[in-house]
Amino acid sequence: MTTDLTALRQELLDLFCQLAYKEGDFVLSSGQRSSYYINGKLVTLHPQGALAIGRLLLSLLPPDTQAVAGLTLGADPIVSAVSVVSAIENRPIPALIIRKETKGHGTRAYIEGPVLPDGALVVVLEDVVTTGQSAMKAVERLREAGYKVEEVISLVDRKQGGAELYAAQGLKFRTLFSIEELQVRYQQMNS
Repeated sequence: MTTDLTALRQELLDLFCQLAYKEGDFVLSSGQRSSYYINGKLVTLHPQGALAIGRLLLSLLPPDTQAVAGLTLGADPIVSAVSVVSAIENRPIPALIIRKETKGHGTRAYIEGPVLPDGALVVVLEDVVTTGQSAMKAVERLREAGYKVEEVISLVDRKQGGAELYAAQGLKFRTLFSIEELQVRYQQMNS
């Protein structure tokens, strides 16, 4: 696997098209019906996929980022990959995992991972953004805990309202791939 970010991005796009993107009739977590589905975990849990994601997303983080976080389960391998690659790159950034419900025992916490100082800058990571609700829940939990969240970064944007939701909340939003880019590459690879 290459360390050139442009080539790495292309390799990751190809992995998404080979493993994660499917066409058919699907119901999404938002309840919407769709003619395609992206199972990001087939890439985020793949060794080369995780390494590429870690390197690419680390390169997008603001220099003063103090942690990466995301809502369980989709973001778990993503934040872990970025954290591991950050340690290898001598720029250690801890990962936080946001529970959907409070922990039923012990501290009853929503957030798993190291405790950061109040006002710490945390970037929220997501695999696939549709309406944006999952990452928004993570943003809200982090802000309630006293952290500063200014940005959401996603692997894929389905372009179904997520970017607009984040903009309305004053959040910067970046993505590695648009749905159109995945669909074009998928067609190229399967024609």
